[in-house]
Amino acid sequence: MEPGSGELRSLQGWLHSDPEVRRSVVSDVRSSAPRPGEMGTALDVLELVTGNGWSAASFVLALVAWRQTRPQRPRVEIRRGDTVVVLTDCSPEEIERATRVLDAAADEDRAT
Repeated sequence: MEPGSGELRSLQGWLHSDPEVRRSVVSDVRSSAPRPGEMGTALDVLELVTGNGWSAASFVLALVAWRQTRPQRPRVEIRRGDTVVVLTDCSPEEIERATRVLDAAADEDRAT
């Protein structure tokens, strides 16, 4: 996710206010600076640990609702294991694809 830690904390609060998401997600905002000698900027990440009741649909819809409240709607990158989903325009097709891909990744996690 590209926004700074203030935006990530806003998203974290938004997710915690959604009862469907709050029941199955534990979150933490983390920052990491480049190592000495590396070029780049600090990276802020919202890390989520999901539980058994996690719903990709509820999570994606909560992300989309939060994103729509932002003056500059940030690009959102979601990683689950090796799966990466990027939300840019939050069209119905993008939302459906994100939900389907994250559900498949969750099914793979449960199968292992």
